[in-house]
Amino acid sequence: MTNTALDALTHAQRERLAFIDFNLQYFGQVARADLIQRFQTGLAACTRDFASYKELVPQNLVLSHTTKSYHRLESFKPLFKHNAEYILSALCRGFGDGLSSGNQPSSYCQDATRLIHPNSETIATIMRAITSKLALKCQYTSLSSGTTLKELVPHSIVNNGTRWHVRAFDRSSQEFRDFVTTRIECPKILQPQIKPEESADKDTQWHTIYDIILTPHPKLQYPKAIELDYAMENGKLQLEVRAALLGYLLRQWNVDCTNEACLDNNEHQLWLQNKQSLYGAENLSIAPGYKE
Repeated sequence: MTNTALDALTHAQRERLAFIDFNLQYFGQVARADLIQRFQTGLAACTRDFASYKELVPQNLVLSHTTKSYHRLESFKPLFKHNAEYILSALCRGFGDGLSSGNQPSSYCQDATRLIHPNSETIATIMRAITSKLALKCQYTSLSSGTTLKELVPHSIVNNGTRWHVRAFDRSSQEFRDFVTTRIECPKILQPQIKPEESADKDTQWHTIYDIILTPHPKLQYPKAIELDYAMENGKLQLEVRAALLGYLLRQWNVDCTNEACLDNNEHQLWLQNKQSLYGAENLSIAPGYKE
């Protein structure tokens, strides 16, 4: 694989090869039908694209006649450098932008400073485990236990507003929990099939949806400013939130979750109006001022 060989291709060809590369790295397989559906190309053009990709990086894929898909080999080396920010955005929205390299930063439009993104190979391994419904063995470092060896069965990658974490069944605690992706090291996919109780459909907190009502903090002198910030209707913002993510949202938005709205309104400009209807959400303990 050389830059010269890639540069000789048209932008459209490189987009299609990037799509193949992305799917192999993050999902472990890709089929002709995937390429045809994404780019509306014909079968002959699709065959040429796979031939071009295989010529550039023959060690990356093998055709399985059983599944009629190309599968990722252990010798895989990415043909394209996929930017971490674009990878995670693409995974959230469904990959559709082809080349996932970053753009030049703007001198007059700046994004918020973010924490370091997880290693792209770590994301790739986690995504392949999710797609294949398999477990991971990894080293995980927590604030309470230090570095330990864990077996996790991941089903989702989530941005909680400040960092990316993995929602997974933890075989050591026998519970579904959240694991910060930057603290996961040396992940390896385990081939044995997972148990029924480890599958995503058993994660009650993930599948339980709560309707929450947020209002401007009652002590604000000019609540309309907050109504405009959050596009409120009749002074309220109603959201549907997964139970597993509810505490993160309320903490990120600094929502006063006390019954009497007694937190400092200069710091907490929103108030949770329907706290009483959120019984059963397990991570509400991290929400500002929340008490049972």
